Amino acid sequence: MPTAREIMTPDAECVNADEPVLVAAEKMARLDVGSLPICGTDNRLKGMLTDRDIVVKVLAAGKDPAKTVAGELAQGEAVTIGADDDAREILRTMAGHKVRRLPVIDGHSLVGMVALAEVARALPDATVSDLLDAVTSD
Repeated sequence: MPTAREIMTPDAECVNADEPVLVAAEKMARLDVGSLPICGTDNRLKGMLTDRDIVVKVLAAGKDPAKTVAGELAQGEAVTIGADDDAREILRTMAGHKVRRLPVIDGHSLVGMVALAEVARALPDATVSDLLDAVTSD
């Protein structure tokens, strides 16, 4: 069974917790991604920032994206997966938290991101069907 380290996209970029949301949005556009990990000055993961967070919690709320910092949108502890956890554990974590992307950590360091599509390519069809049902159901 493949591990997160084997199927992840390595070298994930973070948005710093003290960076404006506007910078995060520009980084998302440049990288063509819909979410970024939020990292603190201690290089530890503080949360995840999604394009939806920017629209709903900043723009729709009338906040200035140039003055709102990414760390303000980090809520609770980020859901992560260990680099050496196998694909079944990734599946359980994604399904349990209804997420499509997970930061991959080794110790306390962010080493990559694993997305639903990467897990789907690494698992048998029946397992992928179960994952899709779990992640997309209400």
